[in-house]
Amino acid sequence: MHAELSFFTNLNPVVQALLATLFTWFLTALGASMVFFFKTINRLVLNGMLGFAAGVMIAASFWSLLAPAIEMSERAGKTAWIPAAIGFLSGGLFLFIVDKLLPHLHLGLPRSEAEGIKTSWQRSILLVLAITLHNIPEGLAVGVAFGAVAANIPSASLAGAVSLAIGIGMQNFPEGAAVSIPLRREGLSRTKSFYYGQLSGIVEPIAGVIGALAVIWMQPLLPYALSFAAGAMIYVVVEELIPESQRDSETDISTIGAMLGFTVMMILDVALG
Repeated sequence: MHAELSFFTNLNPVVQALLATLFTWFLTALGASMVFFFKTINRLVLNGMLGFAAGVMIAASFWSLLAPAIEMSERAGKTAWIPAAIGFLSGGLFLFIVDKLLPHLHLGLPRSEAEGIKTSWQRSILLVLAITLHNIPEGLAVGVAFGAVAANIPSASLAGAVSLAIGIGMQNFPEGAAVSIPLRREGLSRTKSFYYGQLSGIVEPIAGVIGALAVIWMQPLLPYALSFAAGAMIYVVVEELIPESQRDSETDISTIGAMLGFTVMMILDVALG
């Protein structure tokens, strides 16, 4: 185990980011494979999953992204809150624009309520794109975290970046199931449902590599990049995950899920980071 960790430590940060985001994609695919065992998913279970994902992303946004960004700005003698504020709002603006342009449909809604540019794409494709939208900032966050380690920021340790990848992966498992099982209920075969479910997570390795490369090539932009990823994740949480998890009258399970997700991610980051 020690030898394996040593091998990972000696890898290029971009390769580390690629492997970490391939891990998060794998857990998405593992969750999507649940469609081979279940044809339906209980709405309360789904709400709990969405709440858990929201909690993980909120905690990761601060401990893994914003805190290192602020510390790096302070060490550089800059006004600490300026890069964090600019990057955070830019990340939210980026997701706002993508949300308005990318055709997608949230779980449980009729085809007529699809968001983004109007299209004739199938309902199943729109459902997958909605989850894919979540995964862009997640992959970016993991990639930027490994890029931050390469910049030798004290608060950005390799263990912290790994813990972020683990946290994102943990919430990707139920996300994969939350895509593939409803697709099966839509009438798709189990194989197609699994294929589309895992496909929603393939954007993470792409975003992860882009994030790592960007901060290594342009290290002065690192505080902005970390905050950008945080803002993008918080946008997804507030605009999509929380409203979806609170759609039914029984919202306790989604609230508890969010609290648990936040706590798990906090423990991972503080204990390992």
